[in-house]
Amino acid sequence: MKTEKKNKNNITKEITFTELMKKHSNAANILFESGLHCIGCGMAMYETLEQGCMAHGMNMKQINELIKKLNKGK
Repeated sequence: MKTEKKNKNNITKEITFTELMKKHSNAANILFESGLHCIGCGMAMYETLEQGCMAHGMNMKQINELIKKLNKGK
C-alpha cells in the first residue's frame, strides 16, 4: 500500500482561504481556474477551503482533486 508523506506545509481542506494565500500566494491562479474567486470574499478569513468549495457546488472528489493541484503548484 502506498503511503503519502505528511508534510506540515501541505495544503489541506481545513486551511482557510486567507491562510492559504499567506502561505501559498501562487495558489490564487489555481483557485481562479477552478472557478473559485474567494480571495476577495469577506468569508475568506473564516471559511475553510472545503467549506468554500462546497458552497460553490463542488463534491469531495472535486475538492480532493483541487487540493492535489494546489499541493503540486505550491
